[in-house]
Amino acid sequence: MTTTRLTLTDIESLAYRALLGAGAREPAADAMARAAVAAERDGIRSHGLHYIPIYCEHVECGKVDGRAQPTVTRPKPGAVRVDAATGFAHPAIEAGFEQLVPAARDQGIAALAVHNSYNCGVLGYHTERLAAEGLVGLGFTNAPASIAPTGGKTPVIGTNPFSLAVPGDDAARVLIDQSASTVAKSEIMMRAREGEAIPEGWALDADGNPTTDPEAALKGSMTPSGGAKGFGAGLMVEIFAAALSGATLGKDASPFSGTAGGPPRTGQFFFAIDPGAFAGGVFTDRVDALVDAIESQDGARLPGRRRFANRDRIEREGTDVPNALIDRIEAYAK
Repeated sequence: MTTTRLTLTDIESLAYRALLGAGAREPAADAMARAAVAAERDGIRSHGLHYIPIYCEHVECGKVDGRAQPTVTRPKPGAVRVDAATGFAHPAIEAGFEQLVPAARDQGIAALAVHNSYNCGVLGYHTERLAAEGLVGLGFTNAPASIAPTGGKTPVIGTNPFSLAVPGDDAARVLIDQSASTVAKSEIMMRAREGEAIPEGWALDADGNPTTDPEAALKGSMTPSGGAKGFGAGLMVEIFAAALSGATLGKDASPFSGTAGGPPRTGQFFFAIDPGAFAGGVFTDRVDALVDAIESQDGARLPGRRRFANRDRIEREGTDVPNALIDRIEAYAK
């Protein structure tokens, strides 16, 4: 596989031009291009440029409305609600954050619900933005069903990640971003596109049998991380991101891949918490003590550290992108 080394500026320009060419309005294209850059910068290839052709295809077929303008309402002082209008999740979340952040500072805690939405990419990308504002960010997003309940064969919830971002001096001190499945579904999709097998334990086929074939996995069920506990975590996310936000349940949502089914209308839910309103001034000391207890152990790794290490390296060096992928994206670009 031949590749080309791209800088983050190259990646942003390529993604932005492609999304514009597919028909997205400029603010949406800008939000999605920045998110792709962040994923590539952090070494999360499955959520970076690999998703841009899918986004473009979905704009063209109407699975996502690239011209949508989200609508923000405030049903309560500490409650923000956004109708993404079947457009991209990222600009809808950004519009909600414009009111969520001041509401959290004013109320001590505030929440944002997004419905009629779409794939929000790397969930930690969004919660980390709350941490950069000095707030504890907790986020949930649901996805089309791909995980069957323990003992069952029919998927009823999606990979359904949750993310916690804890503020530090100028960035997230701790960043937890994990899905209810053993691995993100986008990892299997990427391997299917590249013709690679998946490791044992990632997924089951349609008959409930373990498989290393990514195509069979996409027709079957993802395995929940930690068995029944992982399914329980995914169910919790479904309650927040779909039921509480008024979005479509994962079992009724159209896939995030392919052109069938129309807009998925999934949802997101975020809490933003001002630590100063609750911790009596000791929040930073407690977090520092906890982090030190983890990092002082040989071989122990704090959640988020691998992502931050990739960030430092890729910002300096750029990243290698398959030429075939660049060509697919350039085909949409203006």
